[in-house]
Amino acid sequence: MANLQMRDVRKSYGTVEIIKGVDLDIRDREFCVFVGPSGCGKSTLLRMIAGLEEITSGDLEIDGRRVNDVAPADRGLAMVFQSYALYPHMTVRDNMAFALKLAGVDKAERDRKVAEASRILQLDKYLERRPKELSGGQRQRVAIGRAIVRSPKIFLFDEPLSNLDAALRGQMRVELARLHQELNATMIYVTHDQVEAMTMADRIVVLQGGFIEQVGSPLELYHHPANQFVAGFIGSPHMNFLPAKVEAADGNAVRVTAAGSKPIAVAVETGGVSAGSPVTLGIRPEAMRPDPNGEISGEIRHVERLGGVTLVHFAPQGAEAAIIAQVDGAAQAKLGERITLGVDPEGCHLFAPDGKALPRRVRHPLAA
Repeated sequence: MANLQMRDVRKSYGTVEIIKGVDLDIRDREFCVFVGPSGCGKSTLLRMIAGLEEITSGDLEIDGRRVNDVAPADRGLAMVFQSYALYPHMTVRDNMAFALKLAGVDKAERDRKVAEASRILQLDKYLERRPKELSGGQRQRVAIGRAIVRSPKIFLFDEPLSNLDAALRGQMRVELARLHQELNATMIYVTHDQVEAMTMADRIVVLQGGFIEQVGSPLELYHHPANQFVAGFIGSPHMNFLPAKVEAADGNAVRVTAAGSKPIAVAVETGGVSAGSPVTLGIRPEAMRPDPNGEISGEIRHVERLGGVTLVHFAPQGAEAAIIAQVDGAAQAKLGERITLGVDPEGCHLFAPDGKALPRRVRHPLAA
């Protein structure tokens, strides 16, 4: 068992409150990702779990035991940091075994644990090398191996891939997901990269300003964001937002118009809005496709060709800023031209003036 519970957990530095009352349950063997912009409190929250930051108030429990005042070494956790923090004069084998040696574990048991961790991480042929002889991805695997040999209740990861290049990050995402399956362990992972969160998490915790904005599976957050902040943070490219006005609201949909658009019917609950009400229309970039009879049009300001897809930045007439459509990589799009696109209502969301999402009438089948 490795469950973790937080009840009204707060952290203050003097009069400045950083974590503002977090309530969260992390289940046994779950891969839980804390995500949010810089300064949202995600790393502080992780360090509070690890015992590296004191909890100002509230309760932190691991398997039903309150651990607020328990020393980091006695919590049964292992943390992998952004920096590899390997001993340069030691071999990979010695780096991985060092904590066990300090704990008085006998050599035979140390060797067994290192051998098992190196097998899982595919480090067998590097055990006698030193860190300077390894790539960045290999060094990070050694740092993870150092955590594995301790057999912790919970693994804590603090942006472990941010020092790697894009190709290595993609590879390590796959390796970490595989590692979670093989170890069948509880993992808590902090990142500012929502792609990492979407591709690895069982559940995502979206943080902003010391508060939890929403907790859910990746597809739940993508298809059913609780508010405009979550909708804009989850998804790449980010969701487009346009000021809009309600044309009509009935039992099946809310029909709105925005700058440069024809009426668009979105299948959401009315949420108290009526004809004439101001709302914000959110459109996923991938929900638009070229269509001469489409609902939205504007002048192309920028084109990003990525091979399989093309990102078209265009400015609808009357809009304050350009928005992005993700279209087929072979689509014709040139600067200065006018483009007209059809909009899939399934990729649209409506937000009330306070930023809260109007609930969708039909739940997406994949959003568990």
